[in-house]
Amino acid sequence: MAEHFQQKLSFREKAGYGLGDGAANFVFQTMLIFQLGFYTDVFGITAVAAGTLLLVGRFWDAVFDPFMGVVADRTNTRWGKFRPWVLWSAIPFAVIFYLAFTTPHFGSTGRLIYAYVTYILLMTVYSVNNLPYAALNGVMTSDVNERTSLSSYRFFFAMAAAFIVQGLTLPLVNKFGQGDVEKGWSMTIGVFAILCVIFFVIAFLSARERVKPDPNQKSSPKQDFADLLKNTPWKSMFVLTLFVFITLALWGSAMFYYFMYYVDKEQLFLFLQSWGLASTAAGGTQAATGLWHSILSAFGLIVVADHSNVTSVGFSLFNMSGQLVMILGVLVSKSLSERFGKKLVFVIGLSFTTLFTALFILLPADAVGGTFILNLLKSLAYGPTIPLLWAMMADVADYAEWKTKRRATGVVFAGIVFALKAGLGLGGAICGWFLAAYDYVPNVIQSEHSLFGIRMTASIYPAITFSIGVIALLFYSINKKLNLQIQDELIERRKSFAPETT
Repeated sequence: MAEHFQQKLSFREKAGYGLGDGAANFVFQTMLIFQLGFYTDVFGITAVAAGTLLLVGRFWDAVFDPFMGVVADRTNTRWGKFRPWVLWSAIPFAVIFYLAFTTPHFGSTGRLIYAYVTYILLMTVYSVNNLPYAALNGVMTSDVNERTSLSSYRFFFAMAAAFIVQGLTLPLVNKFGQGDVEKGWSMTIGVFAILCVIFFVIAFLSARERVKPDPNQKSSPKQDFADLLKNTPWKSMFVLTLFVFITLALWGSAMFYYFMYYVDKEQLFLFLQSWGLASTAAGGTQAATGLWHSILSAFGLIVVADHSNVTSVGFSLFNMSGQLVMILGVLVSKSLSERFGKKLVFVIGLSFTTLFTALFILLPADAVGGTFILNLLKSLAYGPTIPLLWAMMADVADYAEWKTKRRATGVVFAGIVFALKAGLGLGGAICGWFLAAYDYVPNVIQSEHSLFGIRMTASIYPAITFSIGVIALLFYSINKKLNLQIQDELIERRKSFAPETT
């Protein structure tokens, strides 16, 4: 029976499950990097209005996410509790994603209302899809090392999607739009949305639920949430998730403006020339060679920069190079956590990430090479931590069951998905408010005061919020020894009610 719970998952199941997070990251990464910039510079609403919009959505999430966790825990189908939601939500998720990045021909008030409606709907369907998907990590196996491996597969595909979104979105917008940026955005997101549906269906077909609660357990939503408030590791992970995603949204949004308005375009052009990605020929049509040209041109894109598109190509290269290094970090995460423990790897990785983020404040506008090098160091430090968040949350669900003899996987993950989305919204909102406070004006040459605000928002401010995440980790009490003890004791408990087959 122990083998049943500690079953090693096949490559097919891990990879199929991982594609689900690849799908979600087409949405997540677009929101993380481009949403605030899309709202201010394409959709046409102010930085303050955009920031407020991102925050308002969090009030709805505070109600809906816990509700969705309760519903998921109490769903019973022949496919399990969590798998069916991945399938049921696939098409609505894709359609609303497309609508949220489509600019309607309304007046300013109409556009703002449209933005509110589509954004809140997108966050709602994100919960319907991603909360059960995340909870699957805790019920596909109870082997703590297999969970880390499963998370590594998941985040390999997440990083691959991030590589595509962060590196190819702006080139695709230019290619599809041909000067019509609104059309370019809607068509680009349309392509991403179709991929989302395909990947979600594959994830549904691939995953299996094996860890089941005691069928005789008695609990209520009130009891489930009361248990959470007594669960110190869960509270630690909630604060960690909240501030990590505040930082990711804050820094990701700020770097869009950092490249658009601060980085010296002439030096960026010369840097891209050294990589075969810039040309002095009109329209950038001169033949180019090199690794990045080969990667980008494989997608059928015109990627050689001239002085008219040097920023978009440079920003794409910046994002893609960082994602490649993060993928390397994800691949070594399992081996590092098995040797040193998840908590220690997370603390060290996040601490160095904080340091490298803060150092961006020291870079002058013409230090393009330094900007790229610092981003690679930051990505190298952060990469191994990426799979650990969700593997540790599955461990928290086990910890809760071990303590209370009741399992509420959906509720445990609901709080974390809420923290993720709250962080995403707060980070974008804070970025918008900071820009407004420093007198940012879209699509013009920025004042020195505004440029200083952009630099601070890309360095010191996110370093502060990252450091709060490090502090929260120190209160996470599930060390490597306790993790294995919980695993073994739960396996013994489950022998009395586990089914004989999967």
